[in-house]
Amino acid sequence: MFIIETYPIAVLFCIITMLCWGSWANTQKLAASNWRFELFYWDYVIGILVLSLLFAFTLGSTGMEGRAFLADFQQADWGNIHSALLGGVLFNAANILLVAAIGIAGMSVAFPVGIGLALVIGVIVNYLDAPLGNVGMLFGGVALVAVAILLNASAYRKLSSSTGGVSTKGLVLSVIAGALMGLFYKYVANSMFPDFSNPIAGKMSPYTAVVVFSVGILLSNVVFNTFLMLRPFVGTPVSYADYFRGTLKNHLTGVFGGIIWCVGMSFSIIASDLAGPAISYGLGQGATIVAALWGIYIWKEFKDAPKGTSNLLNLMLICYALGLGLIIAAR
Repeated sequence: MFIIETYPIAVLFCIITMLCWGSWANTQKLAASNWRFELFYWDYVIGILVLSLLFAFTLGSTGMEGRAFLADFQQADWGNIHSALLGGVLFNAANILLVAAIGIAGMSVAFPVGIGLALVIGVIVNYLDAPLGNVGMLFGGVALVAVAILLNASAYRKLSSSTGGVSTKGLVLSVIAGALMGLFYKYVANSMFPDFSNPIAGKMSPYTAVVVFSVGILLSNVVFNTFLMLRPFVGTPVSYADYFRGTLKNHLTGVFGGIIWCVGMSFSIIASDLAGPAISYGLGQGATIVAALWGIYIWKEFKDAPKGTSNLLNLMLICYALGLGLIIAAR
């Protein structure tokens, strides 16, 4: 299977993760005008599963190192399969709430608050499991990210008070999503053998773990998303019949969003061998900056905000950038 050999390449993979995780939500924004997010989300999940299988049968099954996908899956212990499945369930619960928050509050709010909180929790949890990197730099970076979250929340409150039409429900959903999102990665990481060039009996390769993780997303989506279709956060209920009435463009937009996200997830997991789970996850969550830039400058989500809000947003982006820089330097 394909394995990264150097730390700079691992950082490059994490940067690609950051771009993918920060950009996939544009597909949901593009579809939002005529396609409910509950329906979009089915295709998004399908895209994740398809890409994970494609990587497993190509990158995960070639080369002399590690174990090929099918052989690796067949020897995996149930405990490790369960761990990766649980990671998928936790991620899906968090991501559904995040997508709902994007629809309500926009990318420039949902990502900095939700994913920023996930970064703080995720770095701490993953570092406790695998303490790699300079602890001062790592948690100094986390502290700056926490400041950025508070700055973004303050900017959102200013927007809400000035327009009177922005619901705080989006902010609440972002916080809950972030709390759950910070936990999923450790369960996927714990299911894998730590040195990807030296397989351990019962543990899984990164490619196998991502496939099992994706299956966990799909299975839990039958419960989570069906419930939201019947009791949506915003709007009237939708049905499976509505899903099948969607156009090819509607469905492909969602599938493409899932593929973009799963490229990021796969690259993050592959990079965790050399970077360590805490740094790999934390750097990937620099997606917050990417998403905030999309939301602020492309989608113009703060165009009606009062004077002074732009200063808060700029300071938020600076804190995020400095925090991520410290996280990279920590290794």
